[in-house]
Amino acid sequence: MLIKDIQNGKYFTAMDNTVLCELLHPANEDEARKLPFSIAHAIVKPGETSLPHRLKTSAEVYYILEGEGRIYINDESAAVHLGQAIYIPPNSRQYIQNTGNSDLKFLCVVHPMWRREDEEVL
Repeated sequence: MLIKDIQNGKYFTAMDNTVLCELLHPANEDEARKLPFSIAHAIVKPGETSLPHRLKTSAEVYYILEGEGRIYINDESAAVHLGQAIYIPPNSRQYIQNTGNSDLKFLCVVHPMWRREDEEVL
């Protein structure tokens, strides 16, 4: 059985300038090796924006847990808030802005799993 507690997670600043904690990644846990995806918890502080980036071959879903913001995918943008899931197709220019007064927190589900060589900061 594999249970990961976010309270014990290690956060770091990712390439796109979000604060991330990898919750489940097949390369990091023996029990999760068969997962075809990875999941991370992301935080963007008030007034901040992640750097424009793309995942060349992986699709992503952001699920908003707290806060509000604006998502930018290619030439489109939309306001986002608690309870929304946002699909980001592979090879899409993307970034997210925190437009609220509290942390914007969301889950990042990446399929196939996130790999450093797949991400490009633009």
